Amino acid sequence: MQSKKQSQLEFIALMASLMSLVALSIDALLPALKQIGITVGIQNPADNQLLITMIFLGLGFGQLIFGPLSDSFGRKPIIYIGFIVFVIASFICVSATSIEVMILGRVLQGIGLSAPRTISIAMVRDSFSGDYMARIMSFIVVIFILVPVVAPAIGKLLLDLYGWKFIFNSQLIYGCIVIFWLWKRQPETLKEEKKTSFTFNLFLKSAKEFFNHKQAIVFTLISGFVTGSFMVYLSTSEHVFRNQYNLSEEFPYIFAGLAISVGFATFLNGSFVMKFGMLNLVKTFTLSFTLISLSYIILFYGKDNPNVYVLLTFCGLQFFSIGFLFGNLRALAMQPIGHIAGMGAAINGFISTIMAVPIATFIGRYVTTTVLPLFIGFLVCGTLSLVLLTVLHFKWTKKSSI
Repeated sequence: MQSKKQSQLEFIALMASLMSLVALSIDALLPALKQIGITVGIQNPADNQLLITMIFLGLGFGQLIFGPLSDSFGRKPIIYIGFIVFVIASFICVSATSIEVMILGRVLQGIGLSAPRTISIAMVRDSFSGDYMARIMSFIVVIFILVPVVAPAIGKLLLDLYGWKFIFNSQLIYGCIVIFWLWKRQPETLKEEKKTSFTFNLFLKSAKEFFNHKQAIVFTLISGFVTGSFMVYLSTSEHVFRNQYNLSEEFPYIFAGLAISVGFATFLNGSFVMKFGMLNLVKTFTLSFTLISLSYIILFYGKDNPNVYVLLTFCGLQFFSIGFLFGNLRALAMQPIGHIAGMGAAINGFISTIMAVPIATFIGRYVTTTVLPLFIGFLVCGTLSLVLLTVLHFKWTKKSSI
């Protein structure tokens, strides 16, 4: 629902900017993990991963709070509340002198950021549906992907010039600009007649409605597996390229290059989804995602890390497949539950994120001297996703034959 003053392009850019707050809070911090770890007294370098994974824990739980509230009080007011929580959490992070306080701040950051992340998706669902919704989501994600491309380089620059605390300050400045843009230019997308009174019974009713749709459940679970495997890369990439490949200075550019592979695929998805459909693309690239990881394992099992260019080739292909999955999986999960878009997006995001955190934490512990565990994680998550797609296919086939 756009006003006459607001174009569809501006709507896409604004939704992408809201989602980018999350990416900026994660990716800009990657070059500074070692320095932050030293400041807050982390003894085991592997625990630096907690600075990444814990924000996802907050994102998961926060969505269950802000999603239902946005169905009752509107999308924009709840985004404002979430941003206030994010501001408070950022000050906690900046003043942290222990790992416990830093983790608390990161979890609270995730809770606050869950509002713009979840509600921006609900706003897209309020305004669009079907394959066209997937097309809009693809364009949003393309712009969103630009943040991971540049965030580590920006984080490294700010780290070198002003120290790691200024990375958090820069996120607050960016957030204030986006929230002002939302307030000034974006009309409320939830129509007054579609608002619901917030009660615990409504929460239970919406949750029951969500779980009545097998399509929503299956694609949410697959999204959890894909997100979890990708989160392993996010939380361990700095360690891999700094310690295993001795490429700490080159890391921001390597990270940017791999992010571009995701963005390029997402850009192509905006056109492909109208021609081939969301489901066909998900089937194709889930299979591709699984086979690429299997190929790596066959070639390098029991061996040392390959040449960095070989690793980047496999990662680039893997993330190209992921670029066709993120937006389509979310759109397919949301497709049958447009009437509870806010709650639906919340449950979808909660389940997929809460699945992803233990997956990333468990697998990440093994990415110490080699990247092989990363690809084993890709293979397991891809295989489980293919099993779920097969089960759903048989259920749909059986239902259509009755």
